[in-house]
Amino acid sequence: MGTMPVNKLLLSMSIPMMISMLVQALYNIVDSIFVSQISEDAFTAVSLVFPIQNLMIAVGVGVGVGMNALISKSLGQQNYKRADKLAMQGLLLNLISFVIFFIVGVSMPTLFMRTQTDSNIILEYGKQYFEICLAMSFGLFLELTFEKMLQATGRTVLSMIVQGVGAVINIILDPILILGLYGAPRLEVAGAAYATVIGQTVAGLLGLVLNIKYNKELRIKLSNLAPNFLEIKDILFIGVPSILMASIGSVMTLCMNKILMGFSTTAVAVFGAYFKLQSFVFMPVFGLNNGMIPIVAYNYGARRKERMHSTIKYAVIYAVAIMLLGLLLCQVFPDKLLKIFEPSKAMLDIGTVALRIISLSFIFAGFSIVASSVFQALGKSIYSLFLSLGRQLVVLIPFAFLMSLTGKIEFVWLSFPAAEIMSVILATVFLRRLLKNLDWK
Repeated sequence: MGTMPVNKLLLSMSIPMMISMLVQALYNIVDSIFVSQISEDAFTAVSLVFPIQNLMIAVGVGVGVGMNALISKSLGQQNYKRADKLAMQGLLLNLISFVIFFIVGVSMPTLFMRTQTDSNIILEYGKQYFEICLAMSFGLFLELTFEKMLQATGRTVLSMIVQGVGAVINIILDPILILGLYGAPRLEVAGAAYATVIGQTVAGLLGLVLNIKYNKELRIKLSNLAPNFLEIKDILFIGVPSILMASIGSVMTLCMNKILMGFSTTAVAVFGAYFKLQSFVFMPVFGLNNGMIPIVAYNYGARRKERMHSTIKYAVIYAVAIMLLGLLLCQVFPDKLLKIFEPSKAMLDIGTVALRIISLSFIFAGFSIVASSVFQALGKSIYSLFLSLGRQLVVLIPFAFLMSLTGKIEFVWLSFPAAEIMSVILATVFLRRLLKNLDWK
């Protein structure tokens, strides 16, 4: 972390995470491909549940981000005892998160779906998916916690293996459980949910084993699982803004689904398809950031200013390059990308225009995503929160609602590039202020 050439270090830590994130994006796509073979209603139902799935991941990742940044900083300061405590307190927080989502999963599926749709078919599909994914989310929270522990100590290859194994299991089980192959019952949407939670559980248990066996900088000690409110406070101080930031994304998706439902259920399906496709662009950037965060946190803790600045510079260059590639694909091949979801003619017509307009936001998003992760690494997640709040709730949703009043769905998609332009301006101001005012003593 402190001696390897910065570009080489960033790539060595990020590439395994980028591959891991691409595998994650692949299994999200595979889910949708097989669900779309059932019907457009089934695909729409899964799309409507997506914000709650995203919220669950946001909580687990947010706790992990706080834990990760503090562990890396503690290791940079050679405070190994505190690093051990932080790891177990992060695990404790995510176990509590599982209990909360379990309760929501068994008690609120009908209520949630009723707020989204009046279609009984979509309602029933959505209830199944909602209940299974939330009530059986134990593996998800284990997986997210143990991945972050491995990332915090630079073991990104092992983190990639954890996520990759879960994704591969999901991909294998999807067609078997959804379509009823090889003698298995045809479970349709419920099969997609079961495939997801089984893959997450196996990945979580594998993450525990790999941490115990290979992560020598951190010791998994049950005695450190007892609540330590000082460490919990420090984790949440960094993690809660990250959770809120990602939760804002869930609120944005819920609101956008409501706006689009005013046009048609097909418009909602298009939005769901966009989210699956854009993950192939955004997930590698998130993987890049996962490799960058511990490097920035470590070198700040070790007071190595130039290394930290170089890490940020290279991360921005790579993120923008990835986003430009994604923009090119969406502009040239929008119809071919959509055809993997068995679209109706209406879905294809709406979706082709949507992808070309929304992808214009990619030009600006790369820099903003890296800046947001730098804020988290340096313990200033509040900046990330303001950035996400401004982009998604202050600009995107009001703009989309106003454009929907025109009756032209094409104008609604313009809200995405408009929001990203505002975001990149804010990110630049915040990042310059933060780097200028850091204490290097």
